[in-house]
Amino acid sequence: MSEKTYKIQVAGLERDLPLRPLNDSKMIAAFVIFGDVELTCACAAALLKVAPDFDYMVAPEAKAIPLIHEMARQSGRNDYFLVRKAKKLYMNGYFEVEDRSITTEGRQMLYMDGADAAKMKGKRILILDDVISTGGSISAVEDLVNQAGGNIVGKMAILAEGDAAEREDIIVLGSLPLFDSEGNVLS
Repeated sequence: MSEKTYKIQVAGLERDLPLRPLNDSKMIAAFVIFGDVELTCACAAALLKVAPDFDYMVAPEAKAIPLIHEMARQSGRNDYFLVRKAKKLYMNGYFEVEDRSITTEGRQMLYMDGADAAKMKGKRILILDDVISTGGSISAVEDLVNQAGGNIVGKMAILAEGDAAEREDIIVLGSLPLFDSEGNVLS
């Protein structure tokens, strides 16, 4: 039996995304840029073309890491910030917030390094993610940036999934539908 996939075009490239169960009645198209250098570079370039002016970028760990790194490289920036899923010993104090992500089971906390927060204060901050589904992760990062005193100038992702595609407060390159348990697009 062949794997069910969904064909998508984003940043001038085409990919077949495997469908994965979210629960007993819904499936999602798994969009993962890890290991796809061509796609990561193309999406970073396309997002930078439409990005508002910013001083720093921040993204949640982990799937957005290649994207934020490539956007920093292409824009000539030397640094960016990651919001971590666990407190690290090297953190100089931290801010924390709960994240409710569609692709993470159970309760998850996100942490911002106090040193990163100090750099953000009063600066123009661009929040990035790979895919926005429920908006839980982007909202959690937004809370952390606000706690740090940063000025959010934009929220961007490669794709918006399901109802997130209707949001007007995010900039995305494309959208992904949700699927029923048989792999049919839900309306």
